[in-house]
Amino acid sequence: MKHFIAIMLLALSLNSNAQMTYDGQEIGAEVYAGFSSLGGAFGFELKHASIINKNFAVGPSLRIQRTWSNNFGQKTNINIWGPGVFAHARYRDMVFAGVEFQMLKSPFNFINFTANPKKWAPTLFLGGGFCFKLSKSVRLNAAIFYDVINAPNSPFRSSYSFKSKNQAGQVVRIFPIIYRVTFFFPIGQKKDENNSKDKE
Repeated sequence: MKHFIAIMLLALSLNSNAQMTYDGQEIGAEVYAGFSSLGGAFGFELKHASIINKNFAVGPSLRIQRTWSNNFGQKTNINIWGPGVFAHARYRDMVFAGVEFQMLKSPFNFINFTANPKKWAPTLFLGGGFCFKLSKSVRLNAAIFYDVINAPNSPFRSSYSFKSKNQAGQVVRIFPIIYRVTFFFPIGQKKDENNSKDKE
């Protein structure tokens, strides 16, 4: 949590010398699905973004998903949910970089497949990708994120597919990397003041 706060403060400080302008809001919707030989996850996430200086989006999020695992025949199914916050910096409606933090209620340990003493799993994803407008009312983000915390009870562990193997073909490391595709829909966009004056 301390790392996330520090990153958020740094991102905001980059805009401190420039005039801050509010340019409306957006609702983001993401459908997540991830699968591996150990299990998978399926769910959705909602984001509420405040647009600052046209290229900076920040706000809260809420994730709900169903996660399952299958470790040598030991099957487990759990429901995961939790709140979070995020910040995205966009560049010319082409690419973006972002940080996303969430606290997810996940009482299951995905390393040894047992109940975890900690009921909440923190996730801190750093990454980026492409962002572009499909139309005036729809924006698409397609990105890759890396979880720098990678908690033992993170519900994303069962769906990581990036792996490193040794010469014998054995998996020696699994990277906490996920894909994310999110659609953003503008709501309450700020009106162009110059156009308003011209109409007057």
